Amino acid sequence: MKKIIPPVLFVICIAIMVGLRLVFPRMQFLTLPIDLIGILPFILGLGIAKHGSDIFEKTGTNIETFNDPDILVTDGLYQMSRNPMYLGFLIALLGVAIILGNFLSLVVVIGFFIVTDRWYIQFEEAAMSKKFGEQYAAYKLKTRRWL
Repeated sequence: MKKIIPPVLFVICIAIMVGLRLVFPRMQFLTLPIDLIGILPFILGLGIAKHGSDIFEKTGTNIETFNDPDILVTDGLYQMSRNPMYLGFLIALLGVAIILGNFLSLVVVIGFFIVTDRWYIQFEEAAMSKKFGEQYAAYKLKTRRWL
């Protein structure tokens, strides 16, 4: 699993959600046109993830999960969340679950949250603590992990 980067996990989750919708069509909790409300969180989530990525690109820091961090980014969205890209992916997946309107899709969203929170973020926070020490500890005290 270590080689599965978060954007790939995001796409895998969408594929699983679509598959669950096709295999279990009777597990619907929303139908047309109400399920189209999910377009809003999907677009919002992708926008948040992209903006978080753009901030990394602008500062010239490494975006790869399994590479060492270069710069501690605390500006923009990173003032409100230590993980806006993951937050964006989570919001977008919730949007997909609403669009698909399938209860089982919500399980996938929860699974993404758990894997991201307990595996990716734990890995990244250990690397950040090791590299940036007290500076990162102070950032963690004033900025929440998710929101």
